[in-house]
Amino acid sequence: MSIAVGQPAPDFTMPTDGGGTVTLSQLRGKPVVLYFYPKDDTTGCTAEACAFRDAPPRFKGGEAVVIGVSKDSVASHDKFKKKYALTFTLASDDGGDVCERYGVWGEKSMYGRKYMGIERATFLIDPQGVVRQIWRKVKVAGHAAKVATALEAL
Repeated sequence: MSIAVGQPAPDFTMPTDGGGTVTLSQLRGKPVVLYFYPKDDTTGCTAEACAFRDAPPRFKGGEAVVIGVSKDSVASHDKFKKKYALTFTLASDDGGDVCERYGVWGEKSMYGRKYMGIERATFLIDPQGVVRQIWRKVKVAGHAAKVATALEAL
């Protein structure tokens, strides 16, 4: 499935760190930064998470909701969140359904080896639940700042 700017963001409910759940439609009224990443506590994913952790004050005065999504377990998310003092929700898409609906699950290649995994991607969703910007194949350096700039333009 492919999502385009201007379309409603596919709704979901996923388990989160801390034993909770998050449902996208229940966040209406606030902008949402939904970012997908491959794996907890790896170099690039840690750098990205810490950049989002440090950026929220610039995210519309803190009113935006940031949600990080990977296929890692809730227990893994709990450890990752605690280790890096992350201030936002980490959701577990262990079955991969949400990754499929957002079009971020696919074939990847590393050192000539092909495998299936999550493409690093971010979706900016406006307070009405509409996708306003999409970043695919994200390069971590400077990404959180680009998202903050786009968020300010909402």
